[in-house]
This record gives sequence, structure tokens and C-alpha cells, in this order.
Amino acid sequence: MARTPLLQLTDIALTFGGEPVLDGVSLVVQQGDRIALVGRNGSGKSTLLKVMAGIVEQDQGAVVAGPGVRVGYMEQEPDMAGFATLGDYAASGLEPGELYRVERAGEGLKFDPERPVETASGGERRRAALAKLMAEAPELMLLDEPTNHLDIEAVLWLEQELKSIRAAFVLISHDRAFLRELTRATLWIDRGNVRRQEQGFAAFEAWRDKIWEEEDLARHKLDRKIKAEARWAVEGISARRKRNMGRVRALQEMRQERAAQIQRQGTAGMALEAGPKSGRKVIEASGISKTYDGKPIIRDFDLTVMRGDRVAFVGPNGVGKTTLLKLLMQETVPDTGTVKHGTNLEAAVFDQARTQLDPEATLWDSLTSDPGMRVSGQSDQVMVRGSPRHVVGYLKEFLFDERQARAPVKSLSGGEKARLLLARLMARESNLLVLDEPTNDLDVETLDLLQELLDDYDGTVLLVSHDRDFLDRVASITIAMEGNGRATVYAGGWSDYQAQKAGGTIGDAPEKKEKSKRSAGKLKAVVKPGSESRSGLSFTEKHRLEELPAVIDRLEAEIGKLEGFLAQPDLYTAEPAKFQKATEALVERQASLRAAEEEWLTLAEKAEING
Repeated sequence: MARTPLLQLTDIALTFGGEPVLDGVSLVVQQGDRIALVGRNGSGKSTLLKVMAGIVEQDQGAVVAGPGVRVGYMEQEPDMAGFATLGDYAASGLEPGELYRVERAGEGLKFDPERPVETASGGERRRAALAKLMAEAPELMLLDEPTNHLDIEAVLWLEQELKSIRAAFVLISHDRAFLRELTRATLWIDRGNVRRQEQGFAAFEAWRDKIWEEEDLARHKLDRKIKAEARWAVEGISARRKRNMGRVRALQEMRQERAAQIQRQGTAGMALEAGPKSGRKVIEASGISKTYDGKPIIRDFDLTVMRGDRVAFVGPNGVGKTTLLKLLMQETVPDTGTVKHGTNLEAAVFDQARTQLDPEATLWDSLTSDPGMRVSGQSDQVMVRGSPRHVVGYLKEFLFDERQARAPVKSLSGGEKARLLLARLMARESNLLVLDEPTNDLDVETLDLLQELLDDYDGTVLLVSHDRDFLDRVASITIAMEGNGRATVYAGGWSDYQAQKAGGTIGDAPEKKEKSKRSAGKLKAVVKPGSESRSGLSFTEKHRLEELPAVIDRLEAEIGKLEGFLAQPDLYTAEPAKFQKATEALVERQASLRAAEEEWLTLAEKAEING
């Protein structure tokens, strides 16, 4: 007997005044399902969750929950009107005997139930909403970016909780490690349609790339067929007008089919350009300490940041990561010790609170009002790394369309706001990037691009993040802030830090100044910008190793064609210019092939040795 689904969507369509957000979507959520919901920023992931929760009404189709099934939705911006404290909100709707669940979730998620609603931050409100959902324990949970504003310790707690519960869930998250650990199926929302794969997020990217390859092949075949039929129409239709009108109509239908195909959204055209090189020594902190209201934030801490370092700061929320960043950037004065900056520093800052964005301003004004981007006497241009650019053209590089240029910032999704901040940051030439939680709300493709840009960036990076996968890909040095003023310097990213901590290596006594100095000195000898993976290859090298076989195949094919062309016996005498040009092209491609083969052998050997 077939199981009754927890939730069933049938032929759902939804349009918000333009292109359809959802178009003919049908899906089923069964008991025990643990589903990753993925897609580009703005593709409709949050909207689909709200339709599933009954918060947004679809234009057509049906949403049916199973008999007695409770569907719980974690609101990103919960309405807490009428509640005095976060605890009152989280406990609303629960029986007295169930209140312990809120206390337990509150401890794991680190939110204060006694915090007045009116003074709570957005992050505290979201943690309260998540605690409320966990306490209610519905049969189906709909979770929209639950890890945002959680520190790694709280993310790990939530990960274990979701592993242990019997409820099904559909999960949106930018945190790859979180998705890999928890999901067994994947829903991919793409151009208004939803595809399902019965494998978790770990298999998503290979599945997506295969679908895209199949689409490209089908599109290429259709284009060739249209071209051939169009040539036939031009050359032969006058002699066979009546007999072949069906073939002409078929050509028209193919053209309509091709025009109706929705193109994939491109990759953001983000670019980072380092300004003039800074001095070799970027920041030197000696014996710095800071205390707020009797609580030590940092004690007797030493650090030397060299040009090209990627320094990550990790630790629980409230431990003082942002404060330490401000101390190192000389925005805050330490109680003791000194912070010295090297020469020729040009810093660019990504603010996790997004206070740089006025919610009432338009995207256009957000760029043109920035003093660092303003072009004198021009209201439609911005300065991007020293060159004037049209506002709309620059916004398109970050996947905004022309209609959004005059829309208010408050209308953007979280991921779109993050991209707008990146657009402002990347317009500047810099040699020091300060990134405070840059990964929140970004989709997988944009995260990949950001990581590659940081790999290739010629300057220095200071990074605060709770995304373990991103830390592993980017960081060459990790500073773990452990509370009570303790901060320890480790080589590598998150996984390296965990391994060293478990093994009792670098920095067992972080409170000792001498040990801190020795740790920092040791790091200078072993750490390079862009930390390597366990295979011994950096992310960029691994990507290059994967793409080189296709490059080699292409070069070999081109060489074969050129050799066949040059083999014509009378080519030299009949067409000496073509012979010369083809000969030069052959020499160039043969050199490129040798270089590609050498590069592949080098990378493959490096991967094998370190694998």
C-alpha cells in the first residue's frame, strides 16, 4: 500500500508581475525525507517554501498536507508583535509540559529567552524562531537558511538535532558542510521548474553539470537543424512551394521552440583587482588586550600578518571576533599593547550587518552615492577599479537586471543584498580585504566564484565566517577565539584547526605570550596564500586538473585539422599566405599542447604524492 505523503504540490504556478517564479511545479514530500532545496539567488527557493507552508498563495495548482500532518516553517523575519521577550515568542502555542523544549533549544542555539523583543537583533530573532520550530516538533519542517547568524558550535548542535529527529525536513542553506551531512535528496529549482534527485547535496553539482551538458548538446543540435532547414528554405522553396509548406511550418515551430527556451542565468561577473602592493608586513600586533565591562575580549595577544595571508577568525557568537578585527584595523584602541600597519595599505570592508546599505535607497543610488565610486558630474556612471562604468552595466555583472536598478534595497533577498555589497567592495582597488560573514545567503555558484577570486587575489584577506567548507577552501591561518580573552593561532583552515586542536599541536597554551609568538613564527614558514586541500592541490589547481583533459583534446583536434590542411600538395604554391598562417597556427598549438601536457603531469603527480 502506498504511503500517504506528508505534503503534495500539484501543478503550482506563481508569477510576481513578470517572469513566472514557479511554473507547473509538482512534488511530493514523504515521511523521512531530508531534502536540500537549492538554486540561484532569486530563483524562488524561499517563495517555494512559503507556498509549501501556506504563507504565499499560488496562482494555480494545489497544496495538500496529509491527514493530521503539521507543517512548521522557520520565518526569517518573524512577527513578534505582542510578545515581551524572545522566550515568550518561542513558547507560544506550547503546552506547559513542553516548555522544557524551548529551554533546551535555547541552550543549543545560544539565545537568551529573557531578551526583550524590542532590543533583540535580527540574528537573535531568527534564533528564537528556530528554537520555536524545534520545540513544536512538527512532522515536516521547512527551514530557510537556519545556520545564518549561528556560530559553528550552534551549527554543530543543530546538525546533530536534525540528524536525531524523526521529522522530515526541506532545507535551504549556503553551508555546504551542513547540507552534505544532513540531506538524502535534492530539489533543484531552476528557471521556474523543480527537479528532484534521490541523492543528497554531495551529489548535486555533478548532477547539475550533467543536466547542463545535456541541455547544451540538445540546444546545439536544434541550432544545427534550424540552420540546415533555413538553408533548404532559402535555396529550394521557390520550386516546391506547395509540396513543402509542412516543412516550412516545422522550421517555424523549431524557431519558436528555440526562442521559448529560457536561458540559464549566467555566473556573476565579479572581479577583484588588487591595488598597489602593500608592504611585506601588513599588520603587527604586540601584546594587545581589550576588556569591555570587566569581560576580557583578548589578552596579551601577538600576531604578524604578512602580505598574501588569508587569516580567518572563528569562535562562538559574542566572543569578540569583530572586536579583534577592529583592533587589528586600528578602529578600536587596545587597553594594552600596540598595533602597527605596514606601508601603502588600501583596505576594503564587507560589513556583515549591511549597515552600508540604506534599505530605502535604490540599487542605483547605493552605487552612485558611494564616495569611492562617484564619477564627478555623472549621475549614471560609477568608478570601477579606476574606470567609469554605466550603473546598469555594472549591476548586470552581479546578476541584477535593468528593472531592479531603480528598485529599493529593501526589496532584495538576502543573497541579492550580499551581491550588492560585493559590487561596492569590488569596485575599489585594494590590497587588504576585511570580510565579516561574506557567505551568508549567497548561492553555491556565487560562493564558488568568490572563493576563486580570493584564491587569485594578490592582497591580504581577514575573514570572519561560520562556514566550515568556505574556511577550508580559503584560510591559510585560523585564529580560534575561545572566550575569556584566549585566542590561538593555527595553520590552515577549519579542518586543520580541528585536527591540530585534537592532536594537541600548535598553541596548547594560548594564554602564554611566548607560545603565541612561536606559533606565529612557525606559521610564516609553512603557510602560503590559498591553503591546499588534503589532495595537496589548492581548489584552483584541482579545478585546473579536471579541465586540462578537455583542453588537451581540443588542441589535439585542432592540430589534426591543421596537419590535414597543410598536407595538400599544392597548397604552398597556390596559397602561400594561407600556408604560412596555418604553419604558424600549428606551431603555436603544438607548443600549447606540450605546455598543457606538462601542466597536467605536474598536477597529477602532486595529487598522487599527497593523496
